[in-house]
Amino acid sequence: MPTSEPLLVITNSDAGTADDTTLAAALEVLRASTSVEVAATSDPGELDGALHRAGSRRVVVAGGDGSLHAVVAALHRRRELGPDRVLGLLPLGTGNDFARTLGIPLDPAEAAAAVVAGHRRPMDLLVDEVGQVVVNQVHLGAGAEAGKRGEPWKERLGGIGIGPLNLGRLGYPIGAALSAIDPPSLRLRVEIDGDVVNDVDHPVLMVALGNGATVGGGLELTPDADPGDGRIDVMIARPRGTLSRLAYVARLGIGAHADHRDVITRQATTVTVSGTEFWCSADGEIYGPERHRSWRLEPAAYSMIVPA
Repeated sequence: MPTSEPLLVITNSDAGTADDTTLAAALEVLRASTSVEVAATSDPGELDGALHRAGSRRVVVAGGDGSLHAVVAALHRRRELGPDRVLGLLPLGTGNDFARTLGIPLDPAEAAAAVVAGHRRPMDLLVDEVGQVVVNQVHLGAGAEAGKRGEPWKERLGGIGIGPLNLGRLGYPIGAALSAIDPPSLRLRVEIDGDVVNDVDHPVLMVALGNGATVGGGLELTPDADPGDGRIDVMIARPRGTLSRLAYVARLGIGAHADHRDVITRQATTVTVSGTEFWCSADGEIYGPERHRSWRLEPAAYSMIVPA
């Protein structure tokens, strides 16, 4: 049934003017069905204030994966998550990977129609030992290096094209190729639900934990991941030598990397990584260096509106 619940739409006040037109079209769709307030935020303090004022209104995030991460992380800190916390999403980012996984239209006006007429679906959440959350994916090693090296390309190409045709999404694949040629050397112990699946005697190129299926605007890093199945999809890439690494990246580009002989895939509820220093990229935010990190799955941590 179409919703008539009042909505609080949270936007990024630092977004460019190109987003203004698409956002206005989406707001017009929402306002045809219910009352809508827009809160533009640019830092955690403003976001926290907007959520405090939300009250019982449904929150709709207008932005990309980073914006959705920021809202979910703030609600987690405020202890305001739970199956009855329902979020909507109007994709305005470059990648919009979580929207892709959920089948939310990448056109904001069409996504607004889905917010009005869609249904609630429980969403899992990854939480690490210091309380940081992962909405879509966290990856480390070459994955984080790909994010760092691809960011300049994402910025350079981000002005070309719009929506799903924006060339900024090529930044991650370019970064992945550069990382494969000159990768980090990681000796890592990876434990999945208490079992050691890789130890420090076998070098690792990258480790990915997927709640969603894609990163970088559609790159299927953990293609079978489902954010509502109660499992983390884990991918460990261990190719040795430049040719093997390039073959892995080539397979990665077409979503066939799971068939590479040096790739391990598993499903889990807890994952621990320790060893040499590594960087992490969680929902596009890069942090580190780390020597130990663990993640656990919180099933049905909140709900999202998805297309009917």
